[in-house]
Amino acid sequence: MKPPELIKLALVDDHKLFRKGLISLIELINPHCTVLFEADDGLDLQQKINPQNLPDLILLDINMPRMDGFETLQWLSQTYPSVKTLVVSMVEKEETVVRMLRLGARGFLCKDIEPHELGEALISIASKGFYYTDFITGKLVHSLQHTNAGAATSSQILLSTQETEFLKWACSEMTYVQIANKMCLSPKTIDGYRNSLFEKLAVKSRVGLVLYAIRHHLVTLA
Repeated sequence: MKPPELIKLALVDDHKLFRKGLISLIELINPHCTVLFEADDGLDLQQKINPQNLPDLILLDINMPRMDGFETLQWLSQTYPSVKTLVVSMVEKEETVVRMLRLGARGFLCKDIEPHELGEALISIASKGFYYTDFITGKLVHSLQHTNAGAATSSQILLSTQETEFLKWACSEMTYVQIANKMCLSPKTIDGYRNSLFEKLAVKSRVGLVLYAIRHHLVTLA
């Protein structure tokens, strides 16, 4: 049997104690991972990343000094698009998750996760390219994995003009109330669009809507 390939990691977080604890945890749950380096923030990452020995996956915090997670992820997506990113943060606002996904994050975990979930995320991103826990259903995961099948599914789902407009605004950082004001509709009507799309697209959250929109090119990645 072929031995598992080594997964090369890097950690970008301004809390040194958290980084050290995370490294110990990773070594415990997955011996096939190795940490190439640690960085305090995006600027430190730029100094330490080696184009000749790139990490496969970067575990990235959001709130950091000098260069935060948003700026760092945007730089990574433009400079090293082959490097996957798993966001590990205490920030769980839907709008924040949406923004990170649009910037190219492959997964999102809260810092109070159970060890087994971190292990699952590392394996999932290494093998499938993404990890989104309960944010999306199995149907959408399948669509993300299989481009042709996803395209066929998309052609069978008809969205109204208003639903399409709402879906595009849902991919922004605006709240649902702000979207209602933007579309000159009541919050109750917006809730109706949201719930209808949840059912129609077989997703369970706003993040699921965003992933669907990105997957089917209804919005442009930043």
